[in-house]
Amino acid sequence: MGYNVAIDGPAGAGKSTIAKLVAKKKGYIYVDTGAMYRALALCFLDAGIAPGETQRMISACEDAVVSIRYENGVQQVYLNGRNVTSRIREEAVGNMASVSSAVPQVRAKLLELQRELAEREDVIMDGRDIGTNILPHADVKIYLTASVATRARRRYDELREKGEECDYEEIARDIQERDERDMNRETAPLKKAEDAVLIDSSEMTIEEVAAEIIQYCR
Repeated sequence: MGYNVAIDGPAGAGKSTIAKLVAKKKGYIYVDTGAMYRALALCFLDAGIAPGETQRMISACEDAVVSIRYENGVQQVYLNGRNVTSRIREEAVGNMASVSSAVPQVRAKLLELQRELAEREDVIMDGRDIGTNILPHADVKIYLTASVATRARRRYDELREKGEECDYEEIARDIQERDERDMNRETAPLKKAEDAVLIDSSEMTIEEVAAEIIQYCR
């Protein structure tokens, strides 16, 4: 029986970065659910599917194959046999993932695989509904958040470091809109599990957040 750690929270709260660090320190397998949803979202975009075309998403989802591998210790995401790691963090992909992840058939595509892995291995997963839906019996549940201003600034700095032109106010609006979509969607909305520990990372370093989470792990 695997030992499971679930980290939920809104976009830009640092979930993936923190989960990867905790996994490395504790020897857990990091299951990047967000990357898996983003890979499917990329599949939809490449097929010319618009956010509102739910039936086309469902059809495309049936034949899509998403896998995560570790090559030289680095996570690689594959979509239908192609390495798409460098593309899944694009803004358009993130927005499509937020919309498409509310489609039940899209979620079902990945849910069984994620749960099977968690039953076998010590894993840490991050997302919007890990502790409330995917791993409701996780040994440790964390709800990681940060202010919209903090999350927008982090994303702005990240894009600028990559040499990309971006607008802080636009990023902040996108984050606010994504929060509202994620929290109000009918299927597995973003919310804090009743037994989850709330951590606000607005004034914390990555190492500080990781250290606090590790305190709750065996």
